[in-house]
Amino acid sequence: MTVYEGETFDQERALYGSVGVEVRKCTFDGPADGESALKESREISVSDSYFNLRYPFWHDEALKIENSVMTGKCRAAIWYSKLVNVKNTKFHGIKALRECADVTIEGCDIISPEFGWSVEGITMKDTKAESEYFMLRSSGLNFENVAMKGKYSFQYIEDSELNNCDFDTKDAFWHAKNITVRNSTVKSEYLAWYSENVTFENCTIIGTQPLCYCRGLRLIDCKMIGTDLSFEKSEVDARIIGSIDSIKNPTSGTISADEIKDIIMDSENPRVVLDVRG
Repeated sequence: MTVYEGETFDQERALYGSVGVEVRKCTFDGPADGESALKESREISVSDSYFNLRYPFWHDEALKIENSVMTGKCRAAIWYSKLVNVKNTKFHGIKALRECADVTIEGCDIISPEFGWSVEGITMKDTKAESEYFMLRSSGLNFENVAMKGKYSFQYIEDSELNNCDFDTKDAFWHAKNITVRNSTVKSEYLAWYSENVTFENCTIIGTQPLCYCRGLRLIDCKMIGTDLSFEKSEVDARIIGSIDSIKNPTSGTISADEIKDIIMDSENPRVVLDVRG
């Protein structure tokens, strides 16, 4: 393995096509303003390094990054790569992760619009994120203790599980399919519209007009706060702890709650059972 330690690289494709390289305490920055430092590389280990140039990790395989910084100028940092492991690192550039597979992110700080598009298989743990269109069209998400703030998250995602998370977002989980969210808080306007086979278990759901036009929707022992006009045109089975502000024209299923403050049923032939336990 070739080791680079304490060096500065600013030229175009500085370490292009590297195989079996360890990068320690290096800086990718400088007047040459070169791009694609480690493009088309494999078996790369990076630690305690600073990236202030564009597109450093494209088409890489077996990439490990620890204790490093990718600044706001380090745009589109990791694309078209697989077997990626990133730990205790700052992703602060736009479009930091896209079109990748088999990714693990742990203990990271993400400030990146359009983060995580079209990723297949990503484990994320103990991480904070600020983003727009977070994880768009990705699949195989396995999240644990992730706090996300932003807009339009998890749209069109599939086959994923999210646990002990805190999401403060807009329009989350639209068109999502085969998703389970457990032990989490989800604050969202218009949550999970047009979704299919989405389950919320032991969650707190906050925000207006949630869970409309859904198929195969399940809520298990959830709380709903400020959730007016819920479940419109949805197939739903829900057991709610506490009250629901209002429901409007669910299509079918069972909704059980301690209180439903307002019930709007003006559509034809609804096939829903309401169980108000209070």
